[in-house]
Amino acid sequence: MFIFERVGLAVEWSDIRVFLAVVRSRSLGEAARSLGVSHPTVGRRVKVLEDEAEQPLFRRTKDGLVLTDSGDAVLALAESMEASALAMERRLAGRQERLEGTLRISSADWFAAYVLAPSLAELAQRHPGVVPEVIASYRLLDLSRREADVAFRIVPFSEPDIVQRRLMTMPYGLYGSEATVRVVAEDPRAARLILMNSAQAHFPDVTWLIETFPQSKPAFTSTSRSVQAQMCARGLGVAVLPRPLGEQIGGLHRIDGFGQPPGRDIWVGYHQDLRQMDRLRALLEIAERLLPNACVVARRPSGAD
Repeated sequence: MFIFERVGLAVEWSDIRVFLAVVRSRSLGEAARSLGVSHPTVGRRVKVLEDEAEQPLFRRTKDGLVLTDSGDAVLALAESMEASALAMERRLAGRQERLEGTLRISSADWFAAYVLAPSLAELAQRHPGVVPEVIASYRLLDLSRREADVAFRIVPFSEPDIVQRRLMTMPYGLYGSEATVRVVAEDPRAARLILMNSAQAHFPDVTWLIETFPQSKPAFTSTSRSVQAQMCARGLGVAVLPRPLGEQIGGLHRIDGFGQPPGRDIWVGYHQDLRQMDRLRALLEIAERLLPNACVVARRPSGAD
């Protein structure tokens, strides 16, 4: 039992998790989804907190649930409790000596499927007690909150207490279907563009593609490189793709003659409290050995099948 001494309120850590989830989502339903529990459960736990406090902690507005003055008064204490609980969880996880348990891995879908897969397979084969859990998403997960144990991504980590290093530089290429290749050869202005969506419009490969085909219009956008590759193979237009992905999708052909799209560095990071976690160290050892080979496929000559 934890005590909020300043307000005389005794609550369980599980209730504080619910309280903070509602604060951050401003919705009982969204909080329930983020916690993996039911909507009524969240509503019940909030009511218990408010009954204990003998005053409302949230009020309903057109923008969702917002804190009352009473709720705001305990927010910093709740966040401090969360930080302590998460630190305890990380420290205990980082000192596990047996190679078993779940290892939560964050990466983009294409990276997990076409670059990291051999490393994950070897980890599972060599250490059958370890269960890799891949969270394939373009969203940058919070490692301090144990949303993932380790993350592979294309931008460096800016969060405090994260151990990180650059693993490799990923080459990118320009791709199209056989029909698209013919269209581009006859008239580059006729090419349609397959792009990241507006939230990723600042990516250097997006800038390169637009500048290379300034008179072309977008045909399709997606946050998923794998989806882009599939649409590209179906003839919707040209796309800049990571070469391990582009070279392994049937029906795609690399297009030369327009220069080299910019590559991206691949970074790996994990919280410093997990540096002694054996299953994490096992994955990193395998990945550092195998990942450079992932780009060998990407360096095949153009037109190779």
